[in-house]
Amino acid sequence: MSGGIVEVKEHKDGEENMAAWLVGIKTLKIEPYHLPPLGPHDVKVQIKALGICGSDVHHFKNMRCANFIVKKPMVIGHECAGIIEEVGSQVKTLAVGDRVALEPGISCRRCNLCKDGRYNLCPEMKFFGSPPTNGSLANKVVHPEYLCFKLPDNVSLEEGAMCEPLSVGVHACRRANISPETNVLIVGAGPIGLIVLLAARAFGAPRIVIVDVDDCRLSIAKNLGADETIQVSTNIQDVGEEVVKLQSAMGSGIDVSFDCVGLNKTMSTALNATRSGGKVCLIGLAQSETTVPLTPAAVREVDVIGIFRYRNTWPLCIELLKTGKIDVKPLITHRFGFSQKGVEDAFETSASGRSAIKVMFNL
Repeated sequence: MSGGIVEVKEHKDGEENMAAWLVGIKTLKIEPYHLPPLGPHDVKVQIKALGICGSDVHHFKNMRCANFIVKKPMVIGHECAGIIEEVGSQVKTLAVGDRVALEPGISCRRCNLCKDGRYNLCPEMKFFGSPPTNGSLANKVVHPEYLCFKLPDNVSLEEGAMCEPLSVGVHACRRANISPETNVLIVGAGPIGLIVLLAARAFGAPRIVIVDVDDCRLSIAKNLGADETIQVSTNIQDVGEEVVKLQSAMGSGIDVSFDCVGLNKTMSTALNATRSGGKVCLIGLAQSETTVPLTPAAVREVDVIGIFRYRNTWPLCIELLKTGKIDVKPLITHRFGFSQKGVEDAFETSASGRSAIKVMFNL
């Protein structure tokens, strides 16, 4: 399979395609990006909207995210949508001019995990902007037809790009079996915590409490529909006292806790706050190793589940956006154009945190 995020070759017609290359710590340069030839099952997409993800910021600041290390210049970005410019000879479901959201990972489709439907865990995954695979902050990319999803007329290209972070929330809610009988605690009101809030509500969660250290983020969560927001400290000694507050705010047992941060303190909070027989879903991975009190949770039969990216989520995400069950537009707080200065300013804005939730490029 070809796939425009794997090889770097001269494009057959010589047209210049520009992309944002990460060349060093906090150093991005817009330079030519030569696409591979269009395979029979590929499409060429003009990228029109792209959001900056937390993993992009980690790469930008450290040239690595967890165990994914940038060892050579790499095109960055993966939350994207655009317009089909060209289709391969065997493409049946898409046409030139279609507006599409792109699922950014190409799995091998042959290993046991892929065959079992858990393709997000494929050891050979080639994922936009995850080293060593080039990303999609570019004028154009080539991508397989089956990973490009047509957008309805009432879903914008920006919303199409938001299907990627929304997919994380949808996958987490599926893994945790969120339903109208599930009371939810969300630890962390950053971009993913807020996405999980929207997804959990769409899955029917009747009561959602969200906690964070930042009162600005909590006010955003309140505006997005959280039933209760609670400001907590960064001090792990405060966990016991804070857990009492969280359980009181919920008013009944906390069935599922989502840790959208991934620190010792946030995991300890989630494990201690969740009712006996409940679930803790680990989404945020701020540290590669953590030390948490698993034994007390184990004897209460609290299930701990992890998630990695997502699988088979784009059709549902598009449906949730189309029907208005989820509105991601309030999450887009900053917009930048695709220029050298725009790229630099956008990543600095996203890396600074503060009021930035989702920083979006309009190409």
